[in-house]
Amino acid sequence: MGITRKPGKMMVLLLALVMTLTTVGCSSNANKNNETTANNGNTTNVAATTEPTAAAVSADEPGWKSDTSPITFDWYLNFAWFPNKWGVDPTSQYVTKKTGVNLNFIVPAGNENEKLNTLIASGKMPDFITLGFWEDAVKKMIEGDLVLPLNKLAEEYDPYFFKVSDADKLGWNTQEDGNVYGYPNSSSSPADYEKYGDNYVSNQVFVVRKDMYEAIGSPDMRTPEGFLNALKMAKEKFPDINGQPLIPLGLHEFTATGNDSLEGYIQNFLAIPREKDGKLYNRETDPEYIRWMKTLRQANQDGLLAKDIFIDKRPQMEEKITQGRYFAMLYQRTDFAAQLGTLYQQDPNKIYIAVDGPANTNLDAPRLNGPGISGWTVTLISKDVKDKARAIKFLSYLNSEEGNKDLFLGEKGVSYDTIDGKDQFKPEVFDLMNKDRSAFDKKYGSSFTFWMMQNTNITDQWAPKSVEPYKQLEDWTRGKAFSNSEFDQIDPLGNSPEGIIGSKIKELRGKTFPKLLMAPSDAEFDKIWTEYINKQKEIGLDKFQAFQQVKYEENKKKLGM
Repeated sequence: MGITRKPGKMMVLLLALVMTLTTVGCSSNANKNNETTANNGNTTNVAATTEPTAAAVSADEPGWKSDTSPITFDWYLNFAWFPNKWGVDPTSQYVTKKTGVNLNFIVPAGNENEKLNTLIASGKMPDFITLGFWEDAVKKMIEGDLVLPLNKLAEEYDPYFFKVSDADKLGWNTQEDGNVYGYPNSSSSPADYEKYGDNYVSNQVFVVRKDMYEAIGSPDMRTPEGFLNALKMAKEKFPDINGQPLIPLGLHEFTATGNDSLEGYIQNFLAIPREKDGKLYNRETDPEYIRWMKTLRQANQDGLLAKDIFIDKRPQMEEKITQGRYFAMLYQRTDFAAQLGTLYQQDPNKIYIAVDGPANTNLDAPRLNGPGISGWTVTLISKDVKDKARAIKFLSYLNSEEGNKDLFLGEKGVSYDTIDGKDQFKPEVFDLMNKDRSAFDKKYGSSFTFWMMQNTNITDQWAPKSVEPYKQLEDWTRGKAFSNSEFDQIDPLGNSPEGIIGSKIKELRGKTFPKLLMAPSDAEFDKIWTEYINKQKEIGLDKFQAFQQVKYEENKKKLGM
């Protein structure tokens, strides 16, 4: 599949590539004697010389094919919820058989930040590291020289990396020293929006339990009055679910730094702008936002916010979703996809469906987060990597169309076949995927069970059409998903002066949100809110926002906006 590129952004990389290719004959003996015997014991195509030489690296051929001998890499995933092991399922077994690469996943048992900070402090890192692009640890590892520049690894060992990587995404992730240390998954550039944008959906949804919603007359929940009335009617009509009290509204978990549902999610539903006249806009101060925060305060006063939502973490939420105990949720659909599938198998009427949720006074359509150029995670290669060449070659493979196809469809004849002239999942495989995702992951391991380098722009050509109960949620977001790439990565590093201010503001937010919702009156809410805004200013909000403004303007230049 062709990838849109802007030639100017590749000039530095291509120049380095030309230099590499013209000098490889001189450097190969010195640097690559360990790669001269090459391919599973087969004779390699080497120059007629008395000394062994390495096969020239090529920008046109996948480097991983030059060495498929067994090797195991340690791969750290900064996601405590990740449940899968490499090598258990046919897809990962197929990739290992094909490339020789086996993976040992390291996943934190508890707090991700504590585990990652411990690794960073030790100075000894696993071979690969995957974490959210927004994490401070990305910069810490780069500034601490704990990770290697991918561009330099590619120049020396596998220039094919440049062929299978998007120039815009390389440019976006280029650091001040001119190097690229991490490559994103689930990333879409502005050019991708022009090419694939019609297919983009958002993860952000407002959902209600179908049977309950219809039983109370499918009310309009876009206004504060309609919203509160619907929660009230649901609680009155369905006070208990299988002996457990109904939870009228579910939100993302409350953390020490805030709540996603009460920040970007609801602000996007209210279509609150992120900037005005070229200046970043403090969305928290918008009257529409304050109006809806007061609505949630009123919901709590009316007994419509269960205590559970202030203390539950994701595992507890997943259990209660499976039990169907929430009436409504402001949440992200992929986070409860497995539970939704279980509910659908039990009773298609007791699933969650997306409906129009909180809206601004004008009832404007939401402006939800679509795919961004920063993606979801970034993957880096550590300075301690046991084999630099094999590592960058494997990363290139995963990043390529071939690698994406292997991890999406799996092995031909096992999880997919060519059916009606198209490569697609076998019917029984697709059926299990929709019925029991956890069982599917273990039995087949395809459909990005291993998502570290997933590129949905590539895999969309093989993706099956969504089926219920997932299709309705996706379709509801179509036309409401927008790129917000220029607002990505504008926060300062945590240990910088501005970053320390930002951390204090987030901690203040984390402490204040529950107080706002639990305030006994609007007057008390106003008092808490005023103290919150004033405290932000005392902490140094102006300095923090000035830093963000500079980064925002730099981002716009990077994106050619």
